[in-house]
Amino acid sequence: MARWTGEWLSKPAGGLGDEEPQRWRGERLGLPESGVGSAAGGGGRLLALVLDLALASLVTSLFRRPVFNDPAAMQDYNLWALAVWVVITVVPVTFFGFTPGMAAVGVRVGRLDGVAMVGPWRALVRAALTFLLIPAAVRDADGRSWLDRLTGTVVVRLR
Repeated sequence: MARWTGEWLSKPAGGLGDEEPQRWRGERLGLPESGVGSAAGGGGRLLALVLDLALASLVTSLFRRPVFNDPAAMQDYNLWALAVWVVITVVPVTFFGFTPGMAAVGVRVGRLDGVAMVGPWRALVRAALTFLLIPAAVRDADGRSWLDRLTGTVVVRLR
């Protein structure tokens, strides 16, 4: 019988189940141990997010000038930057499986059911939960965050 915490916390020493312990992240999903197609680590995913946020800010700066000493102007600027971030996150992930930051880092989102396109609702849910940060930060033994589990996806390495 599974504990109420499920797989989010490690099992006690000795284990309660008959299953063999997982040897690497993504093994239960059929992913290789390393290289192309293996589960992406948290560092690359975080760097991709930072790159996407920086790109959103730069694109926003092309249309709205940041005024650092004016809180109202900065609030407006930040809301536009958030809207740009949503667009550069949802649209590319929907069709290609990666954001510009993910492409730079060498990771992509893949569906567990084998369908090539992630799709709009999965991409939108992933962006919304990434905005909340905590669901994107909490990971299971396969390296999948809450948003990956909710949308039936996994982030894998491209190189």
